[in-house]
Amino acid sequence: MAGDPHDGKAFVPLADIEVDVVRPVQTGFLLDGRGTDGAEYRLEMHLDLPVDRRTRAVLAEMLSQSEWRISRRVRPPLGQRARRLRTRSPTT
Repeated sequence: MAGDPHDGKAFVPLADIEVDVVRPVQTGFLLDGRGTDGAEYRLEMHLDLPVDRRTRAVLAEMLSQSEWRISRRVRPPLGQRARRLRTRSPTT
């Protein structure tokens, strides 16, 4: 999962997580799992809309059988960022 080839900026995987436990909370779910690195992870999933009890149960079952890959966009090295900022600055 390197990133969207259309935007030219790569994403780097930080963790692959297999969900073991899903707990419903007032605004969504807490997902606990173990990563391929052996570490324990907790993901918080918040929903902006109300969900009835039956839908919440179905979502919890689906999420309990999920695997997640967490990635982040690669930031350019500090030198490149500084050069970009200098070229954007108005000259006087």
